[in-house]
Amino acid sequence: MGIVYLNGEYLSAEQAKISPMDRGFLFGDGIYEVIPAYQGKMLGFAAHLERMKNGLQELEITLDYSQQVWRKICEQLCEKNSGDNLGIYLHVSRGADNKRAHAYPTNITPTVFAFAFEIPPPPISDIDNATTYSVSLEQDKRWQRCHIKSTALLGNVMHYQRGAAAGDQETILFNRLDEITEASSSNVFIVKQGVISTPPLDNQILPGITRWLILTILHSHSDFKVEQRVITKNELLNADEIWITSATKEVGPVIKVNGKLVGNGQPGKVWQQVQSLFTKHKFDY
Repeated sequence: MGIVYLNGEYLSAEQAKISPMDRGFLFGDGIYEVIPAYQGKMLGFAAHLERMKNGLQELEITLDYSQQVWRKICEQLCEKNSGDNLGIYLHVSRGADNKRAHAYPTNITPTVFAFAFEIPPPPISDIDNATTYSVSLEQDKRWQRCHIKSTALLGNVMHYQRGAAAGDQETILFNRLDEITEASSSNVFIVKQGVISTPPLDNQILPGITRWLILTILHSHSDFKVEQRVITKNELLNADEIWITSATKEVGPVIKVNGKLVGNGQPGKVWQQVQSLFTKHKFDY
């Protein structure tokens, strides 16, 4: 992991220590972000910071770090850690108290932690050489505040692990009404007869920055028909194309769901066009 940031200091990962009484450790009481940086250029930086601010407000955690302070931390981590393609992990917990109690304690200082890690090069819009994904499909059993990017990720981890145990790279989730919510670590899009659809944002879905960038780019730079609407499990299983989207996957083409091919089992033409547009315009916003 190299050099990390902890509460105002840059130090080796081995030197970084937090209290076992930290509420992030005891309760998962915190917020995190992951920002991709390619040759030091950060993708969606302002949007990631805005989502972090919103999450901290939801948890009633007060932190006086400005966007400029966060930018300096991210830039320093990129400089102090080698690699052209890095993910920058930002983590804020409520901090350490002298006792374990469910109620929010007062007069404690948040713990701020950040580190950089290597990520793959950005995807390319090449059907023959694309990184593709097979996914599992499960009922969503997580909590009802998935719009908060909380460090309490056990529900997501358990869903992801079920897919991994089946030999898949992700797990797409549906609620009790058989409506698609998202995937365990990604947002979801489908394509049917040329129309691109993604579930609307609500408490079941994390407002993904890559999701937002894709929608913004498509509305600004293409003639595609795009809908934010309820998508049923049956629609997903009969889609022409399925994508999972995240900071490092970008527009990830799904070629199998529960072992069944999506379309012809290859990334689709709409995916190729959208990934190409994303590659061209992702740093514009």
